[in-house]
Amino acid sequence: MSKLVKKVAAVHDLAGIGRCSLTAAIPILSVLGLQACPLPTAILSCQTDYPKFHFFDFTDEMKPYIKTWDSMGLEFDGIYSGFLGSEDQINIVIDLIEKHKEALIVIDPVMGDNGEKYKTYTEEMCNRIKELVRHADVVTPNLTECCILTDRSYDDVTNEDNLLEIAKEISNLGPEKVVITGVVKDNKVITFAYDRKNNESFFVSSSYNKKSYSGTGDIFTSIICGMLVNGSDFKKSVEKACNFIKKAVDITALENSDEKNGILFEPLLKELFM
Repeated sequence: MSKLVKKVAAVHDLAGIGRCSLTAAIPILSVLGLQACPLPTAILSCQTDYPKFHFFDFTDEMKPYIKTWDSMGLEFDGIYSGFLGSEDQINIVIDLIEKHKEALIVIDPVMGDNGEKYKTYTEEMCNRIKELVRHADVVTPNLTECCILTDRSYDDVTNEDNLLEIAKEISNLGPEKVVITGVVKDNKVITFAYDRKNNESFFVSSSYNKKSYSGTGDIFTSIICGMLVNGSDFKKSVEKACNFIKKAVDITALENSDEKNGILFEPLLKELFM
C-alpha cells in the first residue's frame, strides 16, 4: 500500500500512568510518521505494577469496535499487538489479522518474564499465542517467552548458539523475523535478532543497570514496527530501537525516576523522525 500516511492498528491496553502499551505505541508510531489506530484491550488508571489500579476489561467492546472499522473499509499497513488478557482477545486479534492480509504483522507475545509464566496465562492461552505467532511477520519475545514458544527449559539457554537455534525454531512457526529481547549476560543486556529471508543473525548489547522499567518492551517493539512499516532495513530498525532504549534508560537513571512509571522517552522522540 502506497500512501502519504500509513496506518497501524495498535492492539494494547491503555494505562493512564506507566509509559507502556498504548501510551508508548501512539507517540512513537506518530513521530515515525504513521497514523496509530488504537484498539484497546483494557483501560487502567495505571499499569499493574502499582499497588492500586482501576481496571476496565474492554474485551466485549472489541468486536463491535472492529465491526465499525470494517464498515468504513479501513485498510491497515501494519497490525501490532502486545499483552492480551484472554483467549477471546487472542482470537479477536487473529480474526483482525486474517482480514488484512497485506498488513505487516508485528506480535509481542507477552506471556511471562524471568523464567515464569504470568499467573493469568494458562496452558491453553499459551497455545493460542503460538497460533497468533504463526500469523506474524515479526515477533519480539523475551527469553522466557521464547522458552514457552519452543517448549524449552529457561535454564537450558546458555549461549548464542542456543539463541540462534531458538530463533530459527520460532521462525519456523511462521514469522520471518525474530527479535529476542532482554537477555542478561555479564552485566550486559543483549538483543538477538534473526532474519530467515536473508539467513542473517546479529546481536546488540548494552550495559545493564539492574533495574526493570515499565514499558521498555512496548517502546522497543513500537520503534521496530514503525520503522519496518516505513520500509526501513531490519538491522537498522533493531539497532535504532536498542540505542533509543539505552539513551532513555540512562536519562531515567540520572533522574532517579520511579521504575513503575517507565523510562523518560519523551525528550528523545525527536531522534526518531524519519
